[in-house]
Amino acid sequence: MVKAAKEHFSSSQARSLILWFDQVGIADIPLVGGKNASLGEMIQHNTSQGVNVPNGFATTAQAYRYFIQAAGLEEELRSLFCDLDVADINNLRQVGKRARSLILNTPFPQDLQQAISQAYQEMCLRYGTDTDVAVRSSATAEDLPDASFAGQQETYLNISGIHRVLEACHRCFASLFTDRAISYRQIKGFDHVDVALSVGVQKMVRSDLATSGVMFSIETETGFQDAALITAAYGLGENVVQGAVNPDEYYVFKPTLKAGFRPILDKRLGSKELKMVYDDGSKLTKNIKVSPEEKNQFALNDEEILQLARWACLIEDHYSQVHGKHTPMDIEWAKDGITQELFIVQARPETVQSQKSTNVLRSYEFTTQVKAQPLIIGRAVGNAIAQGKTHVITDASKIDQFLPGEVLVTDRTDPDWEPIMKKASAMITNQGGRTCHAAIIARELGIPAIVGCGHATSTLHTNQDVTISCAEGEEGKVYADLLPFEVKEITLENLPRTRTQILMNVGNPQEAFRLAAIPNDGVGLARFEFIIANHIQVHPLALLNYNKLDNFVKTKIAELTALYDNKPQYFVDKLAQGVGRIAAAFYPKPVIVRMSDFKSNEYANLLGGKQFEPDEENPMLGWRGAARYYDEGYRDGFALECQAILRVREEMGLTNIIPMIPFCRTPDEGRMVLAEMAKNGLKQGENGLQVYVMCELPNNAIMAEEFAEVFDGFSIGSNDLTQLTLGIDRDSALVARLFDERSAGVKRMVKMAIAAAKKHNRKIGICGQAPSDYPEFAQFLIEQGIDTISLNPDSVLKTTLIIAAAEAEVEER
Repeated sequence: MVKAAKEHFSSSQARSLILWFDQVGIADIPLVGGKNASLGEMIQHNTSQGVNVPNGFATTAQAYRYFIQAAGLEEELRSLFCDLDVADINNLRQVGKRARSLILNTPFPQDLQQAISQAYQEMCLRYGTDTDVAVRSSATAEDLPDASFAGQQETYLNISGIHRVLEACHRCFASLFTDRAISYRQIKGFDHVDVALSVGVQKMVRSDLATSGVMFSIETETGFQDAALITAAYGLGENVVQGAVNPDEYYVFKPTLKAGFRPILDKRLGSKELKMVYDDGSKLTKNIKVSPEEKNQFALNDEEILQLARWACLIEDHYSQVHGKHTPMDIEWAKDGITQELFIVQARPETVQSQKSTNVLRSYEFTTQVKAQPLIIGRAVGNAIAQGKTHVITDASKIDQFLPGEVLVTDRTDPDWEPIMKKASAMITNQGGRTCHAAIIARELGIPAIVGCGHATSTLHTNQDVTISCAEGEEGKVYADLLPFEVKEITLENLPRTRTQILMNVGNPQEAFRLAAIPNDGVGLARFEFIIANHIQVHPLALLNYNKLDNFVKTKIAELTALYDNKPQYFVDKLAQGVGRIAAAFYPKPVIVRMSDFKSNEYANLLGGKQFEPDEENPMLGWRGAARYYDEGYRDGFALECQAILRVREEMGLTNIIPMIPFCRTPDEGRMVLAEMAKNGLKQGENGLQVYVMCELPNNAIMAEEFAEVFDGFSIGSNDLTQLTLGIDRDSALVARLFDERSAGVKRMVKMAIAAAKKHNRKIGICGQAPSDYPEFAQFLIEQGIDTISLNPDSVLKTTLIIAAAEAEVEER
């Protein structure tokens, strides 16, 4: 059993029954528990930096031990726990109930009552008669870097009057022996009687009249350290913590935020169905429905998002300094609806991603393409795939029916569910966001969870074989049946470094944080098309000409753009967020972003697109790439693309973005595109802006020296270059056998392009699949002196070894 930390504090402190938050710090966890010690630490060190933290006081561990010893309860408690079996739910319930009854039926000593009463009266003198407070448990073993104890003990909100404060403190003492706390301590190896409890009494923030939520100073699923995740909903914060609502989510990039930029990478609207408010009746709080107007708008504005993210950085930086290592933080915040001020009400070290090894890369992949539609979708927690039979349980009183290895399906979880959560292979909930209780515990247990599904308990039924996938981005998917998958583990320590830079092709912004963990030198190809087709879904000209559309298309677009009166702004925002997320994931490494390269038939498939696209006989060789950008038929759409890039660079501060122009037929056309970009604020050379060109046409290679006078770099698109050099339709099965990047003509084109780029001191790379498929082609590229090779993520590690071997062979010659 783990014993309590050695008490280092002074004897006068130890004898104190009550201490104010500003009298304690993080070193005082044995005295006032993790939660209260952290509040004191922030009040002492972060409030001077502008971080608002409500004041209050704490009962000490000495006060709890005094209560136990004065009543002679220690032996009775030890006797109770002699027969404990946490694997037996009924036994756990019986032991927990008897322990809590023992505490509640034992009155506080008179001097402890007096100390609490006097401290509360001092708060009333400062804030007003019968001031409202939050009464929170703070165990001496909680909020440690490797054990969170999140939600194990009770919290009581909207407590006013000395009688209710004393009652809430007493109930907090008893909550040291909730079933979930007993189970968690047993698993973590803590002695049940040795752990003490402090109670924090803190001035309430009137977020019942505003908003509240949770934020992490680290990306919770991938461990990406440079992003802060903020969740927000209306009312008191318990609904977000407990997973009773699906909150809004916001991502902010910390490095450029600290440099003074406004890098909001993503904003996702949650349903926010309920809000917890004060109850004027017998209950302290109640849930009421959120109005449709409030549900359909974000709970925080941009200034508030950025302010909270700045505070997250300040708190993380301070705790990292205290602990002597990077210490990501899990923080609860609230906005006061009366003063309109933001406050931090709790902070604790994050205990999952910060403990993971960074030397082993584990990935989950289906072994065959999944063609089936998911039964249900929600927010993915973790990056794993799991399987099992579902067990739908909507009432915590029936958790004893749950069997090991089953998939738990429920409305939401709270700490009462924890005794069975550790038995589950995966979890699925109707409610909750990625900072809710179910998500936190799933990460801690290392199992995947899909939260906020909406109707999982009615869609799924007990004893149903399912596969849960959290390995396909931020959207978690539940598939019918047991689908084959594999787990790959790769040790990164011995991976060789190559002279040739290894870049990645990244399409889906939602996977960028995860992919950034793979050893790389940046992104060689990020495609606008994926973001436009999957996240925007609307033709840019349809947004610019919204009032001229037919009613059916207008209705569809109105649904997608409900948050926008200015419809074109929807395109700019979504494109900037997608590109910004990829740029942030790999910052400060270069991220080469190809401007839109849909063919006209593909543009036509976007919502509203048919009205603005021609019917071409051969779209592959028609109105695509550079030819569209300066043409009256698409110029305004290209302007929106430029606005998105400009925002990522200027507002978010992500100047590692390098725009790239596709299918540019002549150097003069390149100059026309650059002029069009300059009109929209993207001036080559200004603020370090480079512009690359795709080398994918024979003319790009033949006139590479002339193109080098226009552009700052090249990226060889081996697919189109092979197709056009050999005169092959790559989509035709009849001639597919002739398609080969290794053919002499294609290699001659590549050799010409690399030589010209080198002559003019221009960077040149390749973003095709050929180096992964053909080791001899990789060796050819290295012999020519190519600067970078950009690969699909699944082939980076394998191809890195091939390139290292090829470089070694070239050097030996």
